[in-house]
Amino acid sequence: MTPKEKAKELVDKYIELSGIFIGDYENEKEMCLIAIDLLIECTPSMDIYPPNFQSKHPRVKEYWQDVKKEIELL
Repeated sequence: MTPKEKAKELVDKYIELSGIFIGDYENEKEMCLIAIDLLIECTPSMDIYPPNFQSKHPRVKEYWQDVKKEIELL
């Protein structure tokens, strides 16, 4: 899933959970951004690991940073 698709999916899920849709994503976007910031904070950068300890998904942190940018653009 692209970062843009993931951003839209997350905001839509927050809208669904809130039960309110007034045509304004601002509250839902803010809640998503808080969650994404926590994910980014808890995902270490691959630069700190030796090659034999790196994840199979080396761009995880960058992916969530891209998702955050897309949420901000909604």
